[in-house]
Amino acid sequence: MKWVGSWQLAVGSGGSLPTANRQLSTHELVAIGCSLGGMHALQIILSHLPKGFCVPIVVAQHRHKNSNEGLPAYFRRSTQFNVVDAEDKQWIKPSHVYLAPADYHLLIERTDDRGELHLSCDEAVRHSRPSIDVLFESAADAYGPQLIGVVLTGSNEDGARGARRIKDLGGMVIVQDPLTAEAPEMPSAVIATVKVDRVLPLEGIASYLADVCRTAVART
Repeated sequence: MKWVGSWQLAVGSGGSLPTANRQLSTHELVAIGCSLGGMHALQIILSHLPKGFCVPIVVAQHRHKNSNEGLPAYFRRSTQFNVVDAEDKQWIKPSHVYLAPADYHLLIERTDDRGELHLSCDEAVRHSRPSIDVLFESAADAYGPQLIGVVLTGSNEDGARGARRIKDLGGMVIVQDPLTAEAPEMPSAVIATVKVDRVLPLEGIASYLADVCRTAVART
């Protein structure tokens, strides 16, 4: 595999946004970040998304660098989605869930209206690789207002800076209610950093995603 260079270059201020006058544009990507307790939280969300939900999902879950490579298969047992570990230079496809591989940052780029995955082995960010901030910032630069960021349970502040980037570029941020999180620090840090669009109990996130991803939004 060929790795991209420094992630700061990919998420810098020069990132391009989707064309502003695209008509009847829907949300085109969901980015999820989680840490402690994240496997259970992700399983709940993926298993409750309705059949036919086609918006692709990218996930940065804090994983030990030697974590089990069978994690995608674990999620496939409880969902209709094709859950895979992301590969470098891989095009993003509908109805797929892409997990950041253990010990790699996952970044998103966009070329000719197509989303593309990139992996990086740059230094850990907030002691984490994969980093939620890295995923969120690069996805925000690529998808702008067509991105939904979701922050779930976790025991540090990774994701707060990335959530700010999503909001600055017009995207939506959904946060798991800290009271329903196994580790409330991560969703609480996001709530303290930005004005989030929704704070939802874990069981309500899937239905809300289904609702907003069905709604076409006219962009002028």
